[in-house]
Order: sequence, then C-alpha cells, then structure tokens
Amino acid sequence: MKLVSYLRDGHDQLAFLVDDFLYDCDALHPDLPGNMNMFLNYWDDMFETAKSVNNAIIKGIITKDKGIDINIIQLLAPIPFPTSCRDGYAFRQHVAAARRNRKVEMIPEFDQYPIFYFTNHHSIQGPGDILCMPDHFEKLDFELEAAIVICKQGRNIPASEADTYIGGLMIMNDMSARKLQMEEMLLNLGPAKGKDFSTVIGPCLVTLDELVDFEIAPKENHEGKAWNLSMKCWVNGIQVSEGNVGDMDWTFAEIIERASYGVNLHPGDVIGSGTVGTGCFLELNGTGKLNNPDYQEQWLQEGDVIEMEIACLGKLVNTIVKEESEFSILGRKK
Repeated sequence: MKLVSYLRDGHDQLAFLVDDFLYDCDALHPDLPGNMNMFLNYWDDMFETAKSVNNAIIKGIITKDKGIDINIIQLLAPIPFPTSCRDGYAFRQHVAAARRNRKVEMIPEFDQYPIFYFTNHHSIQGPGDILCMPDHFEKLDFELEAAIVICKQGRNIPASEADTYIGGLMIMNDMSARKLQMEEMLLNLGPAKGKDFSTVIGPCLVTLDELVDFEIAPKENHEGKAWNLSMKCWVNGIQVSEGNVGDMDWTFAEIIERASYGVNLHPGDVIGSGTVGTGCFLELNGTGKLNNPDYQEQWLQEGDVIEMEIACLGKLVNTIVKEESEFSILGRKK
C-alpha cells in the first residue's frame, strides 16, 4: 500500500494513493481511521482490512469517482505528527568520504555499532516550501535519505525481530544549516540549531508488502531486511546525487535494536537512514575541492527546487523560501 496524509478541512486526512488518486480510508471502510497516527496505533488490527480495500481500488472495484486527483490537494508529511524522530548513520560510503575530505582517518567505531541522533519531530514536514532564516543560508544543505516509521510498541527489540516493527519506507530530506551545525559541534554536542528547522518526509509511506520483490541480502555480518531501491536527487533540474537504499551498511533492523535498548519505541516514531553516499553538498563539495583546489562550492539558495526520488517510494519536491526576517543568532555570538 501507498499511504498519504493530506490537508482536508483544516485537519490531516489519511488516504490510499493509487494511480495519482487519493481515496480516504475512513470513507471506504468503517473500521479504518481517518488519520495516520490512529492507523499506526492499531496497525496489526487494521492492516489486513486496509490491504483488502487497497486491492479493491487497484482492481477497479472501487472506482475513481470515489477518489481525489492528487494534483489538486496539499500533501502533508505521511506521518504529520511523529512521536519522535531519530536519524541514523548507516551508509559507510558517506561517512568515509566525509572524513577523507577532512583528511582524517575512517573512524573504526562506525563498524562496531549503529548510532543516531534525535531531531525536532515538531519540524517534520512534507512536500512544499521549506522556510529558512538568514543563518540557515550559511551553507544550506540537503541530505538524501530513506526513513521508516515504527508501527507497534516495543522495547529491547532484537534485530532478528525488528523488521516486524516497521510500518513502511519513505523518502527523507534531512535539511542542514552547515555553519550552525559545525559551530555547535565544536562543543561536542549536537546537532541542534543546524538541523531542527526542517526535516522533510514523503510523499507517501510504502508498506513493506509492496517491496518484497526488491528485497536483497544485507551487507556481510549484518542482519535485517535490505532493499535494492535506487536513490536520486536533483537541484533545479540538475542531478547531483545517486545511490541505493541497498548500500546501507547498518540495516534499519539493527538501528531499531540499538534505539530500543532500555527504551520504549512507539507507533509513529520516525527513523532515518542517514545520508547516502554523494547525498549532500557537504560531501560533494569536499570531494570536489580535494580533486581540484579551484572547485566552486555549491549550497542551496532561495528559490532552489529540490527533487528526491527513491524507486517505488515516489518523488519528494520542495522549494527553498526565505522567511521575512533579518534576525541572526550567528550575529549574537559573544
């Protein structure tokens, strides 16, 4: 299934997405909820019913006159109100390239355990405008990632069982204000203000049953599901990044295992993969300057359009918009 949330009468509405038409879940079956948070909280009870309704749409038993053209509505994040948002560090290629570009050795701890940080789950958004303050434009960056959402509560979840806690996959753009991020992390704490202004997910949540044909073996000495899904990003129509979800070294199952150690995970918790190799300007600029001292750095600017696409998960499109404010926290440093 492909599930979306959109704005209807001032609230978030859950719908099936089939052939660019949206079908409200609660309008098609009395046992289905009208919003994603409710669905996630009763996932096991509702999943088979939802799948049956979705199949009826695909087969034409439920006709298009019951749907709404996706092009005339405002999509929200598929999970508009996540209970939390963690972001991992799963792609060795990205980590190794970023460290090489800074002329430091690859950190051996990367291969010992997966890590993550918490970001601002109240700044989750879907397709559309990304509002940025002046300081965000000091080396403003995208980050091309995949993400999952937790669909049932669990604690101390072993990696061997963790895939059953995944509701589905979606695209994530972990927006980054690099100057703020770099200054903060000199104090060995963060990321904070360099990250908390926007994290984008969408356009839809794709359940794992849709991705069975794309499953591949995880990397050697790892466990959990992996998927052969190509990842691409364009800025103003020019392709800048390319990778694959299957390049993740740490699986989502392994990240869940660590995240749930001594902690309850809840339905609605979002977990990102971390940046794919070549998946941000920070890495691309570093590699460019390493190979050519005259390389001209590129960062996101006002008006830029970012398009991210992951096979089977759709295309996520955002535009950078400058807020009408000149306030600067960088300017208030002591």
